[in-house]
Amino acid sequence: MQGLDTASRSHSVPPAPVIAIDGPSASGKGTVAQGVAGALGFHYLNSGALYRTVAVAATRARLDLENELGLHDIALNINAKFYGDHVELEGQDVTDAIRTEAISEAASRIAAFPKVRSALLERQRKFRRLPGLVADGRDMGTVVFPDAALKIFLTASPEERAARRYKQLMEKGMSANMAALLQDIRARDGRDSDRAAAPLQKSADAILIDTTRMSVAEAIAQVLALYKQASRAP
Repeated sequence: MQGLDTASRSHSVPPAPVIAIDGPSASGKGTVAQGVAGALGFHYLNSGALYRTVAVAATRARLDLENELGLHDIALNINAKFYGDHVELEGQDVTDAIRTEAISEAASRIAAFPKVRSALLERQRKFRRLPGLVADGRDMGTVVFPDAALKIFLTASPEERAARRYKQLMEKGMSANMAALLQDIRARDGRDSDRAAAPLQKSADAILIDTTRMSVAEAIAQVLALYKQASRAP
């Protein structure tokens, strides 16, 4: 009888809280999400890194990026590990490889395939562990964690996002062209918003934060304050 009571209590334990931060490319959601996770002692999920890692694996396998079934198989069986900002694929460090513009473009294309998104869905949900999770991406609050305790839609002007991406690439010693970056960001916005599977969109219960004229510290502080309010709500 005691065993049944214990089992009953274990089933009644609520799942770990999730803060879902969605938004377009280069909106700062990854940096903000990591800062919030660090402040709260929560786990962190960079969902974009998953799609980028699939893109690296597909590129190395010389797979046609229009081959949805082949991409599904790679996404389903990919041997990838994530350590904070570092990513390993088949035991090799691909942290820098997943940040190139070519891989970013490839990841945006393959993320439009429903079978790829389906293959990665449960893998993303397994990141949800106590004491909590901060997850950033395009559909964290709408599809992956619809019951998130707090949903944020983080954005910034296309010009500001292109400038941030340009600075990031230059700091890593990579070549970049501002006009090309701005064009690419606008193209990705359209592709992410118009795709049939889990399109980028602000859910009705998400809070909009525009970081165009906001520092990283200010954005992190705002999300933390909103989570504090949400966690006190009945």
